[in-house]
Amino acid sequence: MEQPLEGITVLDFGQIYNGPYCGFLLAQAGARVIKVESPVGEALRSRGRASAASYAFALLNSNKECITLNIKSEEAQKLLRRLVLSADVLLENFAPGTMDRYGIGSAALLKENPRLIYAAGTGYGATGPHRNYLGMDITIQAMSGIMSITGQEGSPPTKTGAALCDFLGGVHLYGAIVTALYQRQTTGEGAVVDISMQDTVFPTLATALGAYFHAGGVQGPRRGSRHPGLSLAPYNVYQAADGHVAMICIREGHWQNLVEAMQRPELLQRSEFADMASRATNMDAVDAEVESWTRELSRDEIFRVLQKHNVICASVQSLEDVVNDPHMHERGTLQWRSHPTLGQIVLFQTPLRFKGVEPPALTDVAELGAHTHAVLRELAGLDDAAIEALGSADAI
Repeated sequence: MEQPLEGITVLDFGQIYNGPYCGFLLAQAGARVIKVESPVGEALRSRGRASAASYAFALLNSNKECITLNIKSEEAQKLLRRLVLSADVLLENFAPGTMDRYGIGSAALLKENPRLIYAAGTGYGATGPHRNYLGMDITIQAMSGIMSITGQEGSPPTKTGAALCDFLGGVHLYGAIVTALYQRQTTGEGAVVDISMQDTVFPTLATALGAYFHAGGVQGPRRGSRHPGLSLAPYNVYQAADGHVAMICIREGHWQNLVEAMQRPELLQRSEFADMASRATNMDAVDAEVESWTRELSRDEIFRVLQKHNVICASVQSLEDVVNDPHMHERGTLQWRSHPTLGQIVLFQTPLRFKGVEPPALTDVAELGAHTHAVLRELAGLDDAAIEALGSADAI
């Protein structure tokens, strides 16, 4: 079976995480993704091969052809108008208004190709009073409310360790592009996609906002790893003999199963643990009883016995644990590959899977501009002399 997006051509102007992840998902779904960079290279590439950025760049940009285009050049702007005639999608996550400033924004490019899907990811979207504000993951975490609910009680607001806003933005950008492509099959017309990172992360606050509204519009203190509304127990991270485990009991049966796994039937007779509300009220006592059991066992022992008893639990894995996760390697999600400066690194396949269809094999990221000549010959119909002239004019 062919890949779902076979035959779709994408011009990927993505930067850092948001746009490049969207482009990666499109490429892994079978689209031809042409990464368009400035002559000095995209930000992560240009930070140097020996930095941590090298890993992120390798992670997000495999399976793409790489060309250079200096969008500040009039010749390059003309060239882009020519390239979009052969493209289905253009995606970008530049600062708001960047492409418009050079006369190659959505309105201009849809005039050239009315079937084009022009997809932009920004911090705050194309409308509203904040539309021109710059946004990066940490500032979106701040503005969206995520930082206000993250951390321990009494601590300052804390950024999550994962770049969740960037990647949620990329996922939504991908979803909107595929939706627009589906709509185009019916209408024959392109679309302008407007994805705000702030919009995409709002639903992640569902539990915290539930507690906020339940309390009459009052935000409680940060809860660490406990339930934001303090309405569930056990719901925490617990010490094990060799690290920590995370555990949650969301039904009465889970608590009963946990008590059985712990071989502590007398806990079912204690009035302060009689039901979910009682256990939430006596959360410290619940956590103390659970941790008195977990700290005597390894993470693996706890995980195995609780899986057997249908209790929701997982080991708190380190990064070393994660990159060697046997489940993710068995699924093919993670793969070891050799990197020219980082050595052996783990890369991943798309999380979007279709039965009977294997994702394209991962490729190494191409060198800056490696496919410029080939793409311009094929999509823009240029000969060697014309391409050489574009180089002389600093357009590519």
